Amino acid sequence: MNLLRKNIASSISLTNKSSNVSLYLSSLIRKSRPYSVQTAEYEKRNYANNISEYNTVIGSLIAQRSPNIKKILSLTRPYLLRDVYDDMMLDGVNLYNFLISACGKCKDSNASLKLFQEMKIYGVKPKRETYICLLNALAASGRTDQVYEVVRDMTAAGLSLDKFCYAGLITAYKNKTPVSAETFMKIVEYVEQSLKGWSSGEQPSDGGESFMMNVLEEELYNMPTSEFVHRRGFVARQLTVFHVALHACADLKSKETMEKVLDMLKAGGYTYDTFIAMQVIRCYLQCGDLDSGLRVFEEYTSSRPPTIELYVTFVEGAMVGYTERGMQLAQKFLETMNARGFFLNPRMGCDLLLAAAGEKTGGYVTANYIWDMLQSRKIVPTLPAVEAYHRGLKQREIPADDPRLLVVQRTLDDLQSRFGPRRNNAFTGPNISR
Repeated sequence: MNLLRKNIASSISLTNKSSNVSLYLSSLIRKSRPYSVQTAEYEKRNYANNISEYNTVIGSLIAQRSPNIKKILSLTRPYLLRDVYDDMMLDGVNLYNFLISACGKCKDSNASLKLFQEMKIYGVKPKRETYICLLNALAASGRTDQVYEVVRDMTAAGLSLDKFCYAGLITAYKNKTPVSAETFMKIVEYVEQSLKGWSSGEQPSDGGESFMMNVLEEELYNMPTSEFVHRRGFVARQLTVFHVALHACADLKSKETMEKVLDMLKAGGYTYDTFIAMQVIRCYLQCGDLDSGLRVFEEYTSSRPPTIELYVTFVEGAMVGYTERGMQLAQKFLETMNARGFFLNPRMGCDLLLAAAGEKTGGYVTANYIWDMLQSRKIVPTLPAVEAYHRGLKQREIPADDPRLLVVQRTLDDLQSRFGPRRNNAFTGPNISR
């Protein structure tokens, strides 16, 4: 274990103990703890036996998409990131890449900047992946000025921009507030620049996928496709910039910008993948264009088998505004999906129930149907979804002894007793976001 300690110390040059850097990472290293442990105790911890296994452990922790980095450092799991770090032997820059990526997931740009500054203090040389992790972490908070500084640093280091850099620039403008005409202009501009300035064979990465077992670049850089990139045939990875741009258009409800991006996609000789089809459908439906959304769904599924994600995207989008036709289409798609043997997983079901529960008028048919689909698979929705559904039922003229209302009430009482008033206050470490 002393050897492990020496490797960690040498990899990140922990010599400047007078530094005022208050990051929790530093406090972990400088914390007064034994410099070795008994063999039996180490075997009991049994996090991993080599660098690849440690990478897998840390990758699984930061992939949790926790809303606060403090929770990542105190997750109730068989292993904790702070404890894994305490025992591991890992190249410092790779560990910093993981932590900066975690900050990006949490939209904590201040923490990511502090981590990057700490690398400079301890003499850890950033890799290409480090710059891109930082760029996308800052982009998640819409800090375009800081993003441009990272781009300048990359240029000074002799690194050109790749597709993930252009994706980060688009994300930065998407998240920048307030939204203006410049936002949409920049989305189109960076898509155009990416087509001119980057090709898949132009400049390879520094081996980001080789040192992180089972972690792809889309996951490390928090791309919107990270959830689907492991699915065969779902995402064409060379279209990363288009994925991010169209995802931004859907979030910003800009049909005009989306159509400009699609024109560039077609001009480049590319076709839709499933993720692009999802974003196009979502954008049209967010803009209230039901006919165009339906047309894209039918055209795409006429030549490819539909996926559950396409159905859920259409159903959720059709419910925007709770128009009569939109709710009818949502109900129809749910019935078709059910008839074809597709079923809702807990996450999809809760999202749809929460959306459908907001209907103020009508017979509440769609919300009831989604509830029944979840009940048939014995899925208990989340507390917010059940609260919203129960509230909608109470607003309608339903007898107090109605079987459905009684089941929902029991479920709500149970969830409130388990999760309602409690908060997770277990973490007492320093707040690195300030």
